[in-house]
Amino acid sequence: MKRLNLILFVFFVTIFSQVSFGSNNPMKKSELNRELIIKNLMIGIKSDNYGLRTSSALMLGEFRADESVIDLLRMLHSEDTDDARIVAALSLLKIEDSRGIYAIKQAIRFDKSERVKKLCEKFYNHYLESLKK
Repeated sequence: MKRLNLILFVFFVTIFSQVSFGSNNPMKKSELNRELIIKNLMIGIKSDNYGLRTSSALMLGEFRADESVIDLLRMLHSEDTDDARIVAALSLLKIEDSRGIYAIKQAIRFDKSERVKKLCEKFYNHYLESLKK
């Protein structure tokens, strides 16, 4: 537990120190900050630590980081837990990349968990509804 706390502490200190000490130009600063945050989250999604991996995946969806689609697809297809696959599907939905949407659609049919199938169906239906608006 102490190791997890240390990892998370270092992760967030790295992110926030970059936010605080970046460039003086606000536009470049926000682009640089986003880039650094995404880079750190991409490292986190490949971690052996389950909590770091799933929270990184969730944040990549919040940032709509299209550069993370491949890793999120891998997570959707290979994670052992339903929760991790659901987080990956939700992040793919938020990013709205066609590859991710297709993977969610396929998970409705082929995922081994009924829970994941049902939630992916809800995610996919939500996506279709958003297209109508």
